[in-house]
Amino acid sequence: MSHERLPPLTHIPAQISCLRDYESYARQRMRTQDWAYFSTGAADELTLQDNLASFGRWGLWPAALSEFDQPSTRLTLHGQSMDYPILLAPVAYQRLAHPDGELASVLGAGAMGATSVISMQASHSFEEIAARAHAPLWAQWYWQTDRAFTVDLLRRLEAAGYAALMLTVDAAVNGVRNQEQRAGFSLPEGVDAVNLRGAPKQQVVLGAAGTSPLFASGLLDTAPTWEDLAWLVQNSPLPVWVKGVMRPRDAQRALDRGVAGIVVSNHGGRTLDGAPASVDVLAQVCQVVQGRVPVLMDGGIRRGTDVLKALALGATAVMIGRPYIYGLAAAGAAGVAHVLHILRAELEVAMALTGCNTLADIGPELLYRS
Repeated sequence: MSHERLPPLTHIPAQISCLRDYESYARQRMRTQDWAYFSTGAADELTLQDNLASFGRWGLWPAALSEFDQPSTRLTLHGQSMDYPILLAPVAYQRLAHPDGELASVLGAGAMGATSVISMQASHSFEEIAARAHAPLWAQWYWQTDRAFTVDLLRRLEAAGYAALMLTVDAAVNGVRNQEQRAGFSLPEGVDAVNLRGAPKQQVVLGAAGTSPLFASGLLDTAPTWEDLAWLVQNSPLPVWVKGVMRPRDAQRALDRGVAGIVVSNHGGRTLDGAPASVDVLAQVCQVVQGRVPVLMDGGIRRGTDVLKALALGATAVMIGRPYIYGLAAAGAAGVAHVLHILRAELEVAMALTGCNTLADIGPELLYRS
């Protein structure tokens, strides 16, 4: 059963002073089913909860009487200059959160100079989104078995000006989304993955009771492999990142296949429940990577201190997902911009109080286990 949805805010109230404050405003402006889609995780939500709790297990050492000379949060990623190390993660079907969907998200991101990674399951075309963007765009990618469709879509992305491709590698199948099931989630009329229109449909036969539900369904027949990643790296006109690496050995395999970057991510706790929190494996992955490619992380970031902790553990930058979707649902492009502004401001405060003049000053010596 759905509640009465409130219209998006026309101005942002003073009561919204941190990222978590957006959640209640967002919930009032979404269908119950859509709130379940965006906000919940897999199965018992152990990983979803641990993503949030994990940052609390690290403390920060404050610094006294620090000197600051032209302090800055700037960085360069793939030759692209960024004002601060926060990107928007790919999130599908954003028109469920706000009528303008991804168009409003990239408008808000552009106002704040932030790079957006656009979901392959976006509810607007890659070209429409690019036309609205005022900051760099990357594209998220789910493996497509049809080579002709793949090559055509890669050309479209290149022509539209996307700067990188981010292959999601941790979702051979969807996680067990009980909360979505209970809410009866399905896409409403008028919302679909427009960029996948025309893609060949996979024949899936879900097993009847008493037969193999997944393994006999054909779903895994087309799951991507390491060799598929190698093919994509060789054939993509854009640099290819992998998103969803948690094991150090998988990071090494990805490096061996020539990836441009790695994202440590457990899919926001939406796939394998019981997977570790992203920030808890970040340092191990970075130890393998040894700075050869940039490493991003997502999962559980709600404060500027969380960003600082991720950078101290080796991340080059971070991505946020649910927080900006809540900003989008509450107040459209202005909400997305405000979420980024809050997080950047909190990061600068955290850097000042730990004595960090630039991102290069952030290291593991800032951290203690609480």
